Amino acid sequence: MDIQARKLNFIQEFLRLQNEEIITKFEKMLRIEKKKSYEAELSPMSLDEFNNMIDSAEEDVREGRVIPVSKLKDEVNSWT
Repeated sequence: MDIQARKLNFIQEFLRLQNEEIITKFEKMLRIEKKKSYEAELSPMSLDEFNNMIDSAEEDVREGRVIPVSKLKDEVNSWT
């Protein structure tokens, strides 16, 4: 059975559930496993990468490639 068929079977079984406690456990397990998966993909940056980011940010400030927080907030608010 391929992954798509397995997911469909799981969804069908899940939709038949009437026990809220079991659903809550599935929700909790899903959050935990998604977090584990996300964290497994993270990797810390090296000290050199960190210092390069700082240098780049300082250069952006010196060259005026920044915007005021108020304008940034306005822009973000316009997305919704």
